[in-house]
Amino acid sequence: MGSKIYVGGLPYSTTEQQLSDLFAAHGSVASARIITDKFTGQSRGFGFVEMSGDSEAQAAIAALNGTQLGGRTLTVNEARPQEPRSGGGGRGGFGGGRH
Repeated sequence: MGSKIYVGGLPYSTTEQQLSDLFAAHGSVASARIITDKFTGQSRGFGFVEMSGDSEAQAAIAALNGTQLGGRTLTVNEARPQEPRSGGGGRGGFGGGRH
C-alpha cells in the first residue's frame, strides 16, 4: 500500500508529468494527479502524489515542503481522507426569508 501526499501551491501551469518528476527524485511514484476545475479544466493549484512506500513518502514530504516551484511555495503533507460532503456544511445564514 502506497502513501498519498497532498501538494498545494502548485503553479497553474504544472503538468502531472512535472509533478511526478519532482517526486521521483525521492522514490518510486505510483501516481501523480493535478486537480482541475470541472467546468473550465484549469488547474486548481493542487494535486496528489502516491508514493510506493511510506518511507519514500515521508522523505519526499520532508524534502519538498516549503520549497519553491515556479515562484510559488509548495505545501506538501500527508493527504487526509476526504471529508463527507453535506450540502450545508454547518454554515448559518443561508436560506432565510426570500422565496
